[in-house]
Amino acid sequence: MNPRITVVGSINIDLVFRTPRMPQVGETITGDEFRQIPGGKGANQAVAAARQGADVAFVGCVGDDGFGQQALTGLKADAIDTSAISIVPGLSTGVAGILVDSSGHNSIVVTPGANGEVGIARVDAAAATIRASQSLICQLEIPLPSVVHAIDLARQSGVTVIFNPAPTQTLPADLLSKVDYLIVNETEAAQLSGIEVSDQDSAARAAEALRAQGAGTVLLTMGEHGVGIIDAKSSRFLPAVRVAVVDTTAAGDTFVGALAVGLAFGLDIDTASTEAQYTAALTVTKLGAQTSIPSRAEVLQFMQSHHQSAAR
Repeated sequence: MNPRITVVGSINIDLVFRTPRMPQVGETITGDEFRQIPGGKGANQAVAAARQGADVAFVGCVGDDGFGQQALTGLKADAIDTSAISIVPGLSTGVAGILVDSSGHNSIVVTPGANGEVGIARVDAAAATIRASQSLICQLEIPLPSVVHAIDLARQSGVTVIFNPAPTQTLPADLLSKVDYLIVNETEAAQLSGIEVSDQDSAARAAEALRAQGAGTVLLTMGEHGVGIIDAKSSRFLPAVRVAVVDTTAAGDTFVGALAVGLAFGLDIDTASTEAQYTAALTVTKLGAQTSIPSRAEVLQFMQSHHQSAAR
């Protein structure tokens, strides 16, 4: 049986511009390529989990436009249960404008659109789905009260809570105490903890501050510097998987989705994190969000090429 994971979150269409470099304020430059690709942190994480072998249900909203239909078609192609996705009349689907430079770094502007309509009532309507899951994944591209409510529903039913608080905002004081696995990058860790993250030592201190706020296990993703795992046992860092970077979009989301699947299959946190790192590393070798997220077969082949055995 595949594990059941529910994602409550955002759905976007990404408008991706490849550019030689980032433009300065007031400057117009000529780009190299344009693509229109399904994205959104929630949808990316759902696709990553589905492609790594989970049965995924999604709770969210799209607009009654062509972008919404494109997003739904993409999710259904990955066998994601879209029955709890509402089509909101008169609103656009969420859109992200993404600039990707020749080094693979990106800058992103997001217009939420229908994502702002993922209210508490819509989460309540999917309560049975959340309670029947092994894990719940949430981010912060939908209204915070809805995220809090989803986490409360999961917590009440013993469902594992995986929280990626991005984009960061001020959180209720008790929210992290309801989170089993908190996944943050350096910027998010610094904003939530008040400790600037510049190396492994400061990363560990920031993560411990987040654990002091109640988070169970903190995973601090640091790109080419690897990932820190800070829990009740220790602080340790796993090295990054070296690849030629094309586009870093969705790498963090892919890590989240893949980690959730590994944990749901019963892997320990270090092993699940290692497999999630390989999955995310493959993502940055391709352009775009969901177009870059690898299948399980691709991950297994990639790990084998690095003389790394998969645990499942």
